[in-house]
Amino acid sequence: MIEVTDLTTHYGSRKILNAISLTVNKGEIMVIMGGSGSGKSTLLRHLIGLEHPSCGSITLLGQNIARMTEQDMTQLYRKLGVAFQSGALFSSMTVGENIMLPLREHTKLDQKTMEIMVRLKLEVVNMAGFEDLMPSELSGGMLKRAAFARAVIMDPVLLFCDEPSAGLDPVVSSALDELILRLREALDMTIVVVTHELESAFRIADRITVLDKGAILTIGSVEEVRASGNKRIQDLLNRNFEEEILNPNEYLARLTGEAEDTLSYV
Repeated sequence: MIEVTDLTTHYGSRKILNAISLTVNKGEIMVIMGGSGSGKSTLLRHLIGLEHPSCGSITLLGQNIARMTEQDMTQLYRKLGVAFQSGALFSSMTVGENIMLPLREHTKLDQKTMEIMVRLKLEVVNMAGFEDLMPSELSGGMLKRAAFARAVIMDPVLLFCDEPSAGLDPVVSSALDELILRLREALDMTIVVVTHELESAFRIADRITVLDKGAILTIGSVEEVRASGNKRIQDLLNRNFEEEILNPNEYLARLTGEAEDTLSYV
């Protein structure tokens, strides 16, 4: 479903992603995790075609997205769903209108059929009867579920989720984890989840990709990641803080504005 080969990205002269290679198989839930600044969100933006790499390739559903025309990408996007971290619902539209928007933009269905489809997806996310509310009237967890309903309204084969449980209490986070598992089962989707929530990652993942400083530390099952002998991975899992001490000369150069973008550590 997804194949990433030697993906490298620079912002100016700073390297953000370094030779990322991974595959995501049909029907699996791949969790991408890592510390703050590890490159998780940047990788996600590349996977959905919002950014282009400096080098390397990304293949979605057998198509190299770097070689696709804008029209071809539009066709591809109809097979993808994205649940944004903030929900990203339009504040001037009701919940139902937000969920219906992809159908209005990309199909010629009649109004009644679209309304039925919206209610069906709200049933899937346990929000039946909430279609007439405004986003401002929803709790954080309800906003996330409404965003999931919009993301799957076109029955995508690939679903991308950016920090689905960020900012939510443990009970609501657990409910969203269960929702992701149910969506995979009910709609036969392949799902990629970016998260820093360890408990959530371990609950939903078939495989986990661990990033650190723009590079892959490991890709494996939950059990393989837990058992990893890599110190950086164990620090992440056990929330161990490791202070990085800069080379004094480079630290001085950074303070005076003369430093290179890439700094070494001692």
